[in-house]
Formats: sequence, structure tokens, C-alpha cells
Amino acid sequence: MQEGILWAYFANSLLLITHQIDAAYWKEWELFGLKGGIAGFLLFNIFAASLLLYGLILIIEDSPNGILLSFLMGLIGVFTFLIHVYFINKGRKEFRTVSSLSILAGILIVSLIQILLSALLFFH
Repeated sequence: MQEGILWAYFANSLLLITHQIDAAYWKEWELFGLKGGIAGFLLFNIFAASLLLYGLILIIEDSPNGILLSFLMGLIGVFTFLIHVYFINKGRKEFRTVSSLSILAGILIVSLIQILLSALLFFH
């Protein structure tokens, strides 16, 4: 199961980072009404990517904190999917391409798997 969570974590990291690349294209900071433009968006992503990569190291080291970060990452992935579906249903034009929607669907699927694996390992 430890190897499973490693690959789920890796796959979700890849999907979330790819989503953030897509989000830069769509100027996601405007969608959420955030100040700071691209500079603020990039600073946020330096922090977020650092946390994702640190969590991967913790998973490799078999740290209980890695399992907690994995669970949190899964929740963030589900939230990412839901908030974008909300905006799409509100009529926003962003993230409606096949590639954007595929990434979001992948995030949801992998996040649910990651949450399950994290919970099983945490309570094991």
C-alpha cells in the first residue's frame, strides 16, 4: 500500500502542477478576484509546489506527516475540482477545453484514491 500512495501522490502532484500551468493561461487569479496578478500567482505556486514536493519526500521517507499531507492534498484536489465545476456552472468560460476538463477529472479521480489510501495507511 505504501507504493500505491507514493504513485497516487506523484500522479496528483503532476496533475495539480499541470492544472496550475493551465490556470496561468486562464488567468485564474482574475477568476477568484485575487490581487497581485501573475506575480502573486507565481509566488503562491512556488509555495504550493514546494509543499507538494516536500510531501513526496515525506512519503518516500515513510513519515506519518507524509500521510497527513497526502490526505490534505487529496482534499485540496477534490476542492479544486468542485470549485472549478461551480464556476463553469455559473457560466464562466475558463477551463472548458477538453484538456482543462480532463485534467480536472483526473485530479478528482486521483484525489479520491489518494484520500482512501491515506486514510487506510493512517489508521493501519
